[in-house]
Amino acid sequence: MSPKPFLRIENIRKRFGPIIASDGVTLEIDEGEIHSLLGENGAGKSVLMNMICGMVRPDEGEIVYKGQSVRFNSPREAIRQRIGMVHQHFMLVPNLTVAENYILGRGTALRVINDMDEVHAKIRELSDRYALDVRPDAVVEDLSVGEQQRVEILKTLFHGIDLLILDEPTAVLTPQETDRLLALMSDLVSDGKTVVFISHKLDEVMRVSNRISVMRDGRVVHTVKAADTDARELARMMVGRDVGMELPRSTAAPGPIVLSVENLTCRSETGLPAVRGVSLDVRAGEIVGIAGVSGNGQTELSLALSGLLPVESGRVVLNGKDIIGLDPARINASGFSHIPEDRHKHGIVLSLSLGENTILQRYDQPPFATRGMLNRRAIGAHTRDLIRRFGIKSRDEDQPIGDLSGGNQQKLVVARELARNPDFILVNQLTRGIDIGATEFVMEEMLKQRDSGRAILLISTELEELFAICDRILVMCHGEILGELPPDRTRLDELGLLMAGKMANPIGRQEHAG
Repeated sequence: MSPKPFLRIENIRKRFGPIIASDGVTLEIDEGEIHSLLGENGAGKSVLMNMICGMVRPDEGEIVYKGQSVRFNSPREAIRQRIGMVHQHFMLVPNLTVAENYILGRGTALRVINDMDEVHAKIRELSDRYALDVRPDAVVEDLSVGEQQRVEILKTLFHGIDLLILDEPTAVLTPQETDRLLALMSDLVSDGKTVVFISHKLDEVMRVSNRISVMRDGRVVHTVKAADTDARELARMMVGRDVGMELPRSTAAPGPIVLSVENLTCRSETGLPAVRGVSLDVRAGEIVGIAGVSGNGQTELSLALSGLLPVESGRVVLNGKDIIGLDPARINASGFSHIPEDRHKHGIVLSLSLGENTILQRYDQPPFATRGMLNRRAIGAHTRDLIRRFGIKSRDEDQPIGDLSGGNQQKLVVARELARNPDFILVNQLTRGIDIGATEFVMEEMLKQRDSGRAILLISTELEELFAICDRILVMCHGEILGELPPDRTRLDELGLLMAGKMANPIGRQEHAG
């Protein structure tokens, strides 16, 4: 008789209004394994794990943990049963220290003060044991994104967990930090922990997993041993068809400079220095990538270029015209398209329909408006064409875009910006939140845009994305461009060191200039 599974999810269902997030999910996790969860965006991976850790309550079904049926009403109840989850978006209070975050809400002020020495000692002991390099007295907002993630992981260990759920944990890490995290997962399993690893990076899943489950449309459709499959087969399971793992691409033929940035300096929205004297050129017919760990000035650079953040000094010249000081609408009208990092804040209006979102910059222009009146027929035809071409899963063009999954929202933003036929395309996190099939499609679209003579600046934390479609890669750290490399995977270690600020490569820029 086989042993009972450590965790069994039986016929779990969860609906959010008309959206079915979990449609009778059944899944078993064995004790002491790394079990990876794959799936397209909107497949239900994060919702399922949120139900396990008490963030969301299921409508139907049963969760059996360590042989007992459980239903948690809060993450605190799950932690008491030794279940912890590290979310994509960290849940730390920025202006508190690491230790203060760990004991937040865990007793009276007097008890907290009395226990603080013990808390510091326990953090140092766990940090040393798992080589996490976490300082208990560090203020969270002073830490890098990678350091904050280590703080989150150690927080779950601090409270004592047997089951650790990691939701897209490597999205913000350098290659070296990723290697370190994957090694940590193996160390935790060696110590008797069980790990659920949600990821879309197939190579990482293959490196660490014992078993892999694939979700599609709110159901688990496949569970396989990692030793019995490969990345290509997993991609096919996720999207139901063969996916090209290498994009066919021609050699770039760069033309004249379309965008020139000269010694650009700006501050973050909180007033701190963010971009420090950045200079770069992007030519017609090339894709220039910017690699870097999140939080090193890429967001501010993107917002400054698009007119959404004030510039302190420097020039941004588009098609020979300095666009510094222009508002976003005038910049958009100058042949500039922007696919933003935060689509909810800068890319779409959640309460509006798909059709209305496709014309946000052109609602007053023909053929979408005539004599101040919207042309609903033209808007509908345009939107249906984008839905068809980009495979956007929606009911119709009148559906509120807020009802769509994040991946389908992203596809609509990409479709809208490319449909404007710009001279220059600024992209910040092109494939964030979209599945492997859609990733293949939008990257192919970017290559087509390049080959049509567009100039493209691609900011990304996804190194595979940069390697796949960029002609040059600049590396940004602490608000500066530290160097330039070709899209050569054999130089991954060098790229990682640049991303971490441990070396500079001015020679790369001189090589290109020559």
